Amino acid sequence: MRHGRYPFIGGFLVAPVVLYVVFVLGPYAQAFQIALTNWRGVSEQADYVGLDNFTRLLQDDMFWKAMRNHGLMLLAVPLCTIGLALVFAFLLNVAGKRRSGGTSGLPGAGIYRVVFFFPQVLSIAVVGVLFQAVYRPDESGVLNGLLTRFGIEPVGFLTEPAVALWAVMAVMVWGGVGFYLVLFAAGMAAIPRELYEAAELEGAGRIRTFFSITLPLLRGTVQVAWVYLGIAVLDGFALVQVLSVNMGGPDGATTVAGLQVWQNAFTYYKFGYASAMGVVMFFVVMTFAALTMRLTRREQLEY
Repeated sequence: MRHGRYPFIGGFLVAPVVLYVVFVLGPYAQAFQIALTNWRGVSEQADYVGLDNFTRLLQDDMFWKAMRNHGLMLLAVPLCTIGLALVFAFLLNVAGKRRSGGTSGLPGAGIYRVVFFFPQVLSIAVVGVLFQAVYRPDESGVLNGLLTRFGIEPVGFLTEPAVALWAVMAVMVWGGVGFYLVLFAAGMAAIPRELYEAAELEGAGRIRTFFSITLPLLRGTVQVAWVYLGIAVLDGFALVQVLSVNMGGPDGATTVAGLQVWQNAFTYYKFGYASAMGVVMFFVVMTFAALTMRLTRREQLEY
């Protein structure tokens, strides 16, 4: 029976492994191969050009502008999203009225979770169209309508280069807080209440409890959330395409690498060059994930 267990398990693994190789590793390998050619996507012939596409990337100002945007987004979006989600999850799980059986969340915590999670049920295209109305650069826009009531001139949230990227990042934060709130709330629910009771007996306040108990025990969950958010930010294609002016405008202020790949492939028919961009982004994402996991690694806390 022991000798027959491994062939039995292997038989179940054959199908998913084959599917993974064909539909995941296969396209990766094909993208690497196309990146070394000048294929335009409309002919069977593709001339081998070596590393010429990667050399061109070093001189592509728009690609480097996209990378600078990604760098800013990698700092701002995960920090704001995780920070807000942690605070809200703590309020809904721990920061309510103290009871004899331990701590509790704020009244109506279940309703708040549903409200915060609501953006997750909307597609990115719907979110983009929704915030186009919110950011409209005249009095008919939701935000500018409020500003004009206070005598403030309308702001071009999506038309001014200095503001456009921040407006897009605000939408990313708005759309992501609910999911990570639920994720962190589940992690907090697993923390033994005895720890909070002990902290209460020692006279620890809400803030001290959060930084001394809740945050250290959620370190692994926060680490995973940071990686997920970083990968999402390094994509950002769909939201920028729908929400931005002139596909990443104005003047490339909101452009991202995914949008550059799409434009070069399906607008300029430079599939080889677009594949080179995709290969570079593949290694950027893998490097980011590896560095994040490495720099935030620590001994596992058990409770």
